[in-house]
Order: sequence, then C-alpha cells, then structure tokens
Amino acid sequence: MTWSAKQYVKFENERTRPVRDLLAAVPGRAPRVAVDIGCGPGNSTEVLAASFPGASVTGLDSSADMIEAARKRLPALQFEVASIETWQAPGPYDLILANAVLQWLPDHGSLLPALAAKLAPGGSLAIQVPDTLDTPAHRLMRDVAADGPWAAQLAAAAQARTTLARPAWYYELLRAHCGTVDVWQTTYYHALAGGPAAIVEWFKGTGLRPFLDPLDEARRAAYLERYTAEVARAYPALPDGSVLLPFPRFFIVATR
Repeated sequence: MTWSAKQYVKFENERTRPVRDLLAAVPGRAPRVAVDIGCGPGNSTEVLAASFPGASVTGLDSSADMIEAARKRLPALQFEVASIETWQAPGPYDLILANAVLQWLPDHGSLLPALAAKLAPGGSLAIQVPDTLDTPAHRLMRDVAADGPWAAQLAAAAQARTTLARPAWYYELLRAHCGTVDVWQTTYYHALAGGPAAIVEWFKGTGLRPFLDPLDEARRAAYLERYTAEVARAYPALPDGSVLLPFPRFFIVATR
C-alpha cells in the first residue's frame, strides 16, 4: 500500500489534535527516551518532542515518502524506515507512541504485549487508533467496492484494516503487563470546508488507500465518482457549504 505525505497533511490540524490529547494523558515523570512508531510525516513526532523537550525522540515508519517528509520537517531528530512488525530495538523506552497506525497491523494480541515489553519501569505505551469501520464513510467504501467492475480487484481491500476488539479486551490484555491501563473513546466532529468532496479528500490520505491503489487511473476515477456521490447523500452539506465529519477514535495509555 502506498502512502502520500502530501495528501495526509491536507488535514494536518484535525489529524494532529488527537495526539495532543493522547500525550496530555501520559502520567508520571517526563520520559528520557521516546519513540514514535508509525510517525508518518512527523506531525505526531513534533508534538511528542514539544510535549517532552528533555526526551531523546526518534521516529520510524514503513513509508519512505513519510520518512522523507518527517526528516525535512524535523531535521534535528532521528528517523528511520522500518516496519513495526519487524522492529527489533529492545528498548527500554520511557514512552512508545503509536498514533493512528496500529489499525493497519494484525494480531494485536501479540503485538501490544511485545510493545509493552520494550517499556522501562514506569514507562508508558500511548496508543490512538481510528474506530471508524462502522461509520457511513467506511461502509460506503466497501459497498462501492463490491458493486462495480472493480469488485474482483478490490475483494481483499476491506481486510487491510484490523477490526478493533472491545475496549475491555484491550484493557485485560495490557493489564497483564502494565500496572495501570487507561482506555477511552472520543468522537471528534471535524467541520470541513468544501462539502462532501472534502470528506473524500480526507480519506484519500488514509482509509481509501487499499481501495484506490489496486485500480488503474480510469477505474480509480470511476470509483471515486461513485463514492463521492454516495458520501454526498450520507453527509449533506451545511448551509455554509461545509460538512461535519464525525470521527471516533480509541485511546489507550498503558503504564508499566
């Protein structure tokens, strides 16, 4: 799956707000060694470094395009192209930040304990994931994918995202490895200028990637045309021409 830093940061303010809320909930002492896994173009890493100015901060992401953007944005910090699944650094880390990335990775039952094992005593694992698979925007991605000449090409697209378990499942999983676990959900309501088309632009940077990448230019345009029409029905424009996008997100802060 390809990622575009330019597309992702079109809605940077809205995408960055959750990581500010997440890091504000990290308890205890200021971390000395922190890492941002799945750092994207560096917007979350920038918040991490500003929140804990005394920390040594690094970032990693599997996308070379994202890492290039992060290095340009924050030349004083260290970034590397790396996959979270094969990340071997043992730590210990005082803070591991995983902002809007774990929804793309399977087997949370093994992954999260492995991340918690890299924490120093008193260290925190801070996680934020979109909880959007049941929202109209995502249901429509799947519906349009299944009903068109691209159906065979997109048969596996809906499996790219990991379905989140219940909050209690995550609590119990991490409570076995950490002294305290805090879980919560927040629904952000993003007012986007440009009407329903802005929602499509939003998801071009994230959720639509598995549906668009397999298609050639013509089919991609046809898919987007049909998807945009469905989004316009599901998310009507407000009188001023903007549109309100409800966006639920799930948060975890687990402290060892």
